[in-house]
Amino acid sequence: MNRLFKGVGKMISNDKVLKLNVPENIDSLVPYPPGKPIEELERELGISGSIKLASNENPLGPSSKAIEAIAGALRNLHRYPDGSCFYLREKLASFLDVSPEMLVFGNGSNEIIELLVRTFLQRNDEIIMASPTFAVYPIVVKSVGGKSLEVPLKDFRHDLDAMAELINTKTRMIFIANPNNPTGTIVTGDDFDRFMKKVPEGVVVCVDEAYFEFVESRAFPDVMRHIREGRPVLLLRTFSKIYGLAGLRIGYGVSNQGIIDYMNRVRQPFNVNSLAQVAAIAALDDRDHIARTRQNNAAGLKYLFGKIMSLGFECVPTEANFFLVRLNPGDGSRVYNELLKKGVIVRPMASYNMPDYIRVTVGLPEENKRFIEAFSQLAGE
Repeated sequence: MNRLFKGVGKMISNDKVLKLNVPENIDSLVPYPPGKPIEELERELGISGSIKLASNENPLGPSSKAIEAIAGALRNLHRYPDGSCFYLREKLASFLDVSPEMLVFGNGSNEIIELLVRTFLQRNDEIIMASPTFAVYPIVVKSVGGKSLEVPLKDFRHDLDAMAELINTKTRMIFIANPNNPTGTIVTGDDFDRFMKKVPEGVVVCVDEAYFEFVESRAFPDVMRHIREGRPVLLLRTFSKIYGLAGLRIGYGVSNQGIIDYMNRVRQPFNVNSLAQVAAIAALDDRDHIARTRQNNAAGLKYLFGKIMSLGFECVPTEANFFLVRLNPGDGSRVYNELLKKGVIVRPMASYNMPDYIRVTVGLPEENKRFIEAFSQLAGE
């Protein structure tokens, strides 16, 4: 048997046992755990009217302009989408003040992460990342036979000095989620600039700014400057969060033309559907929707932090639309389940090796109030 394969996997299909030769790196992967639909949770628990504060979605929903654009495009669903995202590319290039050739689009920024790894990583190459951080990074790296070097957070933030010390001749890539998920903390501009001076030529630095539009801090780094200076940096952003288009799955990457060209060689044609493209174009124009979302988020964070801390619990400072609540030791899963019974869905952090925490997404004012009411009841138990 090929030494790259491990044992024989078995799968039940149509009452037959299939013998499968599965690569070891795939056999040992743990699938990303999806949540159940709200309707199914309500049915199982015998409740109704649940609220979801677990997935960092925009509680205001999508822009009305995006909805109108989608409605106008429905009659053309028999046509394949524009494989180059031509009109979105031109629109976004103008919006960001970059060349159209510096953009790559994907089925969510998740696909762009996959494109990046498949383009530049070979078996046994190494990628450096924080821990905990976005769960997709190590999954994608392992799927191609790469090795993830995970550096523990320091005070809930990326330890860039420790990450720089791990760079060696096998290092091909570095992931930095900024703001980080699940902590909501940021890498500052000064820290990022110092870090980039330590990164050797040829190592690609992927900066994932999925929550960029929520950031209030003036210390946030100007990653685009490093790209314009010719450094091998890929900047990721998405229409899933503040733009409210998570259900359409569309994200984009910005980098120098050389990196984008190689990624487009790997990218499959028609990877971004036509409805996502027209919705994203329209959403870029709706600045009022962005402003309302930012205002709702800032007011929600102020209210939630104040109420939670008045109950004697700690919140991790955040620059995103979510935050961590520190509970009693090992209490994260219990509180999650008790809140679930009350129709309030948050995210337990045990899978991130943070069993004392839950992650809460900022909702609408009435949703935030309902969470506090349910949480207060549990705090008093």
